[in-house]
Amino acid sequence: MADAALHRRIVGVHAPDAWYLKGGLDADAVAAALVGRRFVAARRIGKLLLLDTSCGGPVVGLRFGMTGRLVVDGRAGVDRLLYASGLDAPAWERFSVLFADGALVMRDPRRLGGVRLDPAEEALGPDALDITLSRLRAALAGEAPLKARLLDQSRLAGIGNLLADETLWRAGLDPRRPAMSLDAAESRRLHRHLVATVRSLIERGGSHTGDLMAARRPGGTCPRDAAPLARATVGGRTTWWCPVHQQ
Repeated sequence: MADAALHRRIVGVHAPDAWYLKGGLDADAVAAALVGRRFVAARRIGKLLLLDTSCGGPVVGLRFGMTGRLVVDGRAGVDRLLYASGLDAPAWERFSVLFADGALVMRDPRRLGGVRLDPAEEALGPDALDITLSRLRAALAGEAPLKARLLDQSRLAGIGNLLADETLWRAGLDPRRPAMSLDAAESRRLHRHLVATVRSLIERGGSHTGDLMAARRPGGTCPRDAAPLARATVGGRTTWWCPVHQQ
């Protein structure tokens, strides 16, 4: 979807929600940095969409949170998000880049995302879709719970709460285990399922499309073996897992 915004001259910026601009930005500063330039490339690191601008201009970093959607020329990249309303209220348009013949809009009902210029890409770990087995092993070092390590964006970029639960459920690993406790075979299994799960859910349309999702609720049972799911807080996030096959 972001590719549809490339190579079009930016003629204005609309930023009605000051809180949505991060790193000390304000609407005037963003407009001064972007008007007259063009987006020349769109790329992603973890949860961050990065738009490079022409003539040595800044990189625009867009973070969507759980409820943000990118809309270009009135077309949304994602039709529906689990934790967001399906309505399209104008008040939810937190940030817009205007072209002569259209616009790129960040629409976010719950204001969980944000916009930043020149985000610190070097502070992010390797992207979960591209991580190698050796780098995953390095990311899992230490005694923190396995899920907490997966959620740490400085170690591994792109894994959120739902995606972590889905990956560990598919890999058959208990989210509470010390991350460093995985043996070589378990590390390989986690790596295989991590990359496959990220790829699969991107193709489906987001982490809310996972196989475990419908069961992540009180009274839910494991889609694999019908065992009652367990629930706890791990890594600061509500976590669901199967106590039978996740060891």
